[in-house]
Amino acid sequence: MSVDTFIRRPVLSTVCSLIIIFGGLIAIPTLPIAQYPIIAPPQVNVSSVYTGASAQTVESAVTVPLEQAINGVEGLSYLTSSSTSSGLSSISAVFDVSRNQDLAAVDIQNRVATASGRLPNEVKNIGVTVTKSSTGFIMGAGVYDESGQYDPLFLSNYLDVFVRDSLKRIPGVADVIIFGERKYAMRLWVDPTRLAARGLTAADVTAALREQNVQIAAGQVGQPPVPSGQM
Repeated sequence: MSVDTFIRRPVLSTVCSLIIIFGGLIAIPTLPIAQYPIIAPPQVNVSSVYTGASAQTVESAVTVPLEQAINGVEGLSYLTSSSTSSGLSSISAVFDVSRNQDLAAVDIQNRVATASGRLPNEVKNIGVTVTKSSTGFIMGAGVYDESGQYDPLFLSNYLDVFVRDSLKRIPGVADVIIFGERKYAMRLWVDPTRLAARGLTAADVTAALREQNVQIAAGQVGQPPVPSGQM
């Protein structure tokens, strides 16, 4: 059927057009919806804390061993890291777009486990955190007390206990960061002169505090062997 037929017969052209339109309307609900392609490369963060260490010490004792273990993982594009004077070590591993982020996080976790023996005991006690993350922030929010009844320390602790985990459970949220986070802690000031007079060092004070804060299960009452008639 040539084009001249539709030109000479406008009614036929109109009917064919209506058939095509109705066929499209009927097919629209059954058409599959393709997902949008992933444009941003998957990213996995590895963070750890070396309390009391300088930035140079964190880099040499924590960041470099972790980088050496992570480097060469399948699909890795490049690594970026930072070591701060507050003892924080952060490593970001960026993978190819085709790399599955879940599998990449598992591979990173396995590599970190192999390097745990080379890390300081302080870092191993706190733990090394491996999290999936995106390339940017979705939302930023500020929290404050209008009445002035609660201080920033209380608000930070409240967000950590009640809000952070709830936000992490939202689908699509990789991580929740509390900027300027504060935690309840005990700070001790020691007198170096009195310590020297007793032949002690700061490490001895730390060891004594650690020994006095060990929580040990005391057992159970009424377990065998017990006298007859014991409840």
